[in-house]
Amino acid sequence: MAKIRTGRVGEQIKKELSQLIQTELKDPRIGFITVTGVDLTNDLSQAKIYLSVLGDEEQKNSSLKALDKANGYLRSELGKRIRLRHIPELIFKIDESIAYGSRIEKLLSDIDKDEK
Repeated sequence: MAKIRTGRVGEQIKKELSQLIQTELKDPRIGFITVTGVDLTNDLSQAKIYLSVLGDEEQKNSSLKALDKANGYLRSELGKRIRLRHIPELIFKIDESIAYGSRIEKLLSDIDKDEK
């Protein structure tokens, strides 16, 4: 039963954070960010937020720093939008799976071109 609740709360946090980052944060260091996933602990005390950032390593790092600076603001806004007793601690991480998938796709298409 707890797994169902953490899944629902995780999806709600993902939806609200996506909206907050896109509309509320005005930091110029934040580039084009997509929230790809949220992993919550069973006791809802920590949430790992996985982000996909468009750009090079420097832009990814500056976006992470800006989000870490805005961590308190994001938690307080989440508290206003989601009715939880305790808002989880937000830990931001870069999701490399999309870049990895596109690299594999490119390698496969190169192999296909070489065979023809």
